[in-house]
Amino acid sequence: MLSLPAHPDFAIASDETVWDGRFPLHVVRFRNRRFDGQISGERVWELWHRGPAAALLPYDPAADAVVVIEQLRLPALAAGVDPVMVEFPAGLCDAGEDAAATILRESQEEMGLVPDRLEPIGTFVLTPGGSDESCTLFAGRVTAPPADADGIAAVGFGLASEHEDIRVRVLPAAQAIAAALDGAYPNSVTTIGLLWLAARRDWLRARWRS
Repeated sequence: MLSLPAHPDFAIASDETVWDGRFPLHVVRFRNRRFDGQISGERVWELWHRGPAAALLPYDPAADAVVVIEQLRLPALAAGVDPVMVEFPAGLCDAGEDAAATILRESQEEMGLVPDRLEPIGTFVLTPGGSDESCTLFAGRVTAPPADADGIAAVGFGLASEHEDIRVRVLPAAQAIAAALDGAYPNSVTTIGLLWLAARRDWLRARWRS
């Protein structure tokens, strides 16, 4: 059973758990108040319960560089895009864990870096038509690791127990922002973070150098 907050515009008729794996799938029947003030007919939605997550835009203000990760994503392949996604370190929050603690843990696991300062960017619902997963995004101050001519800093990060295979890259901030503006990154959190950095980069560099 989902723990849905009470809302005056929603009346839940039933909530059936049709898949009870790591991330349960619910079929929810409900009515809602329409914009014209009337009550809708019964609606049926499938809702995939994933819960809160956190992500980090790792930025080195001294080098003016962004550190990203790359890993294979099966759903991206199913969506018809390149399955090797350019991403930020991210992960689901453990029970009772706040988003800042989550991202400190995930950045260590996925890229071997831990930011010494965090700046909140916002919380975003990633798939509002089908899942309750929300992602709280931070910018984090890091020192970019050495990288080769292709920007590759390291390979093989991630949890061995989950067979993760993560590559770490260092990108000049201007290059990463230009790519985001060109629509080169299908990962929505990556693009949101880089567009935020495009707007707040000078402010952030001044703030983190103080």
